[in-house]
Amino acid sequence: PMRRVGRPDEVASVVAFLAYGHDKSAAVRDVWRVKENTLHLFSLLGGWPGALAAQRLFRHKSSKASFQTTYWITVVLNCAALAWLLSPYGAQTLQAMLAAV
Repeated sequence: PMRRVGRPDEVASVVAFLAYGHDKSAAVRDVWRVKENTLHLFSLLGGWPGALAAQRLFRHKSSKASFQTTYWITVVLNCAALAWLLSPYGAQTLQAMLAAV
């Protein structure tokens, strides 16, 4: 039997957390960094809890105002998308999309 990896949002959170950790380490060593847009994409795709935990734990990207503004916009957009998916219309649309695949 196949083993369950995790819900997509759990996986995205772990990936985001690891990406922030990698970026913090790279910043300290002054080597190649993870692009900010990539970090934001992980948040938008559901990884914002992991991103928030990494920001706090690693003290990374937590004081840059422009980054924080975009980060919180991704959180709001992700939560809005989740709320829509949980609505009757969103659930119906998702079922229709999955049936077409």
